Amino acid sequence: MHGELVNKHEKHPDDKVGIGEILSIKESPNMASGFMTMEKTSFDWTLKYEEIDYVVDGMLEFKVNGQTYRGQAGDVFYIPANASVTFSAPGKVKFFFVTYPANWAELSAYQK
Repeated sequence: MHGELVNKHEKHPDDKVGIGEILSIKESPNMASGFMTMEKTSFDWTLKYEEIDYVVDGMLEFKVNGQTYRGQAGDVFYIPANASVTFSAPGKVKFFFVTYPANWAELSAYQK
């Protein structure tokens, strides 16, 4: 896994969010994959890419178009491009993600 990033959100500086990509964009120019961890946090995000999330451990909650979804270990979710989502973790959660295209961070103006 290529490093882990911890992103502290301006609204909630104590939030714990970690991202560890498995392959670099050079190694996999079409799809990105990695693990994300969250702990007692919630944030809004607009996906400019397609994403599949597989919950490894804990509970992941997200809200899309007013509908709340909850996933536990073994659950898989597909989030279409251009969806506005609120990701939440009431406790600790770890999930595996796959995105298409691979440059999700660039598309979302995410600072690595």
